[in-house]
Amino acid sequence: MPLFFSLVLIVGMVLGFKLRDSLRNKRDISTIVKRNDRLEELIELIKERYVDTVNTDLLYQDAVTGILDPLDPHTVYISAEDARIANSELDGGFSGIGVEFSIMHDTVNVTSVTENGPAAKAGMVSGDQLIKVGDSVVAGTRITSERIMALLRGRQGSNVSITIRPIAYEGSRTVQVTRDMIPLYSVDANIMLDSRTGYIKVDRFSATTYEEFTKALAELKKEGATQLIVDLRDNRGGYLDAATSISDELLDNDKLIVSTRGRHTPRIDHSAKEKGAFESGKLIVLVNESSASASEVLAGAVQDWDRGLIIGRRTYGKGLVQEQYEMPDGAALRLTIARYYTPSGRSIQRSFSEGRDVYNEDLENRLLDGELTGKEQVRPADTTPYHTAKGRLVYGGGGITPDVYVPYDTARWSDPLFKRAFSDEMRQAIHDHYVRNRDLLSYSSIQDFTRAFNGEDKIISNYIGLLPPDEQRQVAKHITVQGSNKLFRTQIKAQLARYLFRDNGYYSIRLREDAMVNKALSIINGTQYDAILNGQRIIAQNK
Repeated sequence: MPLFFSLVLIVGMVLGFKLRDSLRNKRDISTIVKRNDRLEELIELIKERYVDTVNTDLLYQDAVTGILDPLDPHTVYISAEDARIANSELDGGFSGIGVEFSIMHDTVNVTSVTENGPAAKAGMVSGDQLIKVGDSVVAGTRITSERIMALLRGRQGSNVSITIRPIAYEGSRTVQVTRDMIPLYSVDANIMLDSRTGYIKVDRFSATTYEEFTKALAELKKEGATQLIVDLRDNRGGYLDAATSISDELLDNDKLIVSTRGRHTPRIDHSAKEKGAFESGKLIVLVNESSASASEVLAGAVQDWDRGLIIGRRTYGKGLVQEQYEMPDGAALRLTIARYYTPSGRSIQRSFSEGRDVYNEDLENRLLDGELTGKEQVRPADTTPYHTAKGRLVYGGGGITPDVYVPYDTARWSDPLFKRAFSDEMRQAIHDHYVRNRDLLSYSSIQDFTRAFNGEDKIISNYIGLLPPDEQRQVAKHITVQGSNKLFRTQIKAQLARYLFRDNGYYSIRLREDAMVNKALSIINGTQYDAILNGQRIIAQNK
């Protein structure tokens, strides 16, 4: 994987923690601390006497950040705007019209409409294009996703006039839409991978995740699922109670899930209490280097009790508990108050003794030294031994080390066609194909679409036509390579399936080329599952 992508991943991790990873408990900081008069006097003096104009809000924020810098990397000050976004993500919804969109060639294209949402009730469908929102024209080179979202969101019950260019006919029309609460789903997909294996992809642990998970699990069991794969890759955490509630569905007999302990907080044990919906049956949890906090709580409990197998790569290593304190201006302080400990007693928090910069470079270093790519043997970050219920040796202090290691597929990232499958031109070609062939794409099910659709060549041809002449020849050359071509076509088909069947359609097709999922399927359907639970450790090599 190129260094650029590793840096993007690391930046995303840092932002993800700032925006997502907190306990559900929020407290008004005014009840805990008083304003520091010396700091206020200093900022006021700078405001009144400094030679140039100064943004005192930013000055105050920088001062607070400086105070927090010597503490752990997850004690953070969050601006009012970031706090608002974070809270809407974790609370599971916001007030808007209920559409997803993509900006292609300076045009806002509706890619998905929330079922029974305000936009759907107004007659909007996927493929429509937005022309105006209220009095604001939403087209042109300066339009941004942030600008569109600001216009579409608003107070629940408020009305907004939207001018659209409909997919169904030429011209334009104006619809009146009444904003309402729009759910932000945290369970991205629930599908059957084969006749007995269910798959659930959990993106984050929000206020609605447990309800979404139990609903997804019930649907899969009705379809015949007797074994389960839970995908926590790139899940950076969220509410602890969502993770413990899901763990309760998987563990039996009052088993300890996680405990928290801090210098000023008493030990709190979270244990399985209710009769779970999946306490027996083969279970695999998928993790990677971006699985953090609440994800590690769930994975750690499953591993320590030998309830199932952990497959993937060593997790992020974030085992600190934050409590959120609200500022009068809407900003927030997330203060670390305790540590997580798995049932075997492991702390999964990796060291931050060398400072925040070194801490945030960990993922890049793991990439460079070969741990993520399989060039080097996976080494525990902390050699303090712990044992699972069956006596298997496990380690703490650096995340959850998987039972089956699957290295990062660097060949996929370096494949030129793979990158092009997610380019603006490809998104445009797929969107255009959907718009032009909407009536012909009326498949009854994902399975029907998977079997019958064979229009990849048309999409590729349209895509190539959108490229400059020199790039057209380059892409045509790469398409002749069988491996690249297969992956390229799979991604095209998966993205089109999202238009038709939402995320379930996308994952149903994309996961066919997923090395980690395929390894999990081979283990859960084979003879290795029980052997690994009894202490055998294996490494999966990408082909």
